[in-house]
Amino acid sequence: MTFGSGGSSVVVPRNFKLLEELERGEKGIGDGSVSYGMDDADDIYMRSWTGTIIGPHNTVHEGRIYQLKLFCDKDYPEKPPSVRFHSRINMTCVNPENGVVDAKKFGILANWQREFSMEDILTQLRKEMAAPHNRKLVQPPEGTFF
Repeated sequence: MTFGSGGSSVVVPRNFKLLEELERGEKGIGDGSVSYGMDDADDIYMRSWTGTIIGPHNTVHEGRIYQLKLFCDKDYPEKPPSVRFHSRINMTCVNPENGVVDAKKFGILANWQREFSMEDILTQLRKEMAAPHNRKLVQPPEGTFF
């Protein structure tokens, strides 16, 4: 048997991954169009997170700031977090009654891999806002919440 330079077999523990994500979120990511952080600094399990997405240009979402809740249960990152918009939004992958992002209708959640992060989810949601089937959908009044 040989143990070679194939894929890494080191599994990063849940809390290390979440601490790494927290650090990235606090530093500010990319162009600032998405951000996230913990809801409660005292939550030792690091479960509840708030995400923010600034609506992309040349869409009905432009100039809007969307707030989301992400919940990383004990099985994160093996399983994706649950993602729910707090700000009202009209998108094909979001339940219009409660703001929950439907994993079956949103690729990154449907095809989750443990290497993915909350940042990836927020970035993909922002891209989804700009997709042809979402970019012109009539939106609820700004500042309304689920």
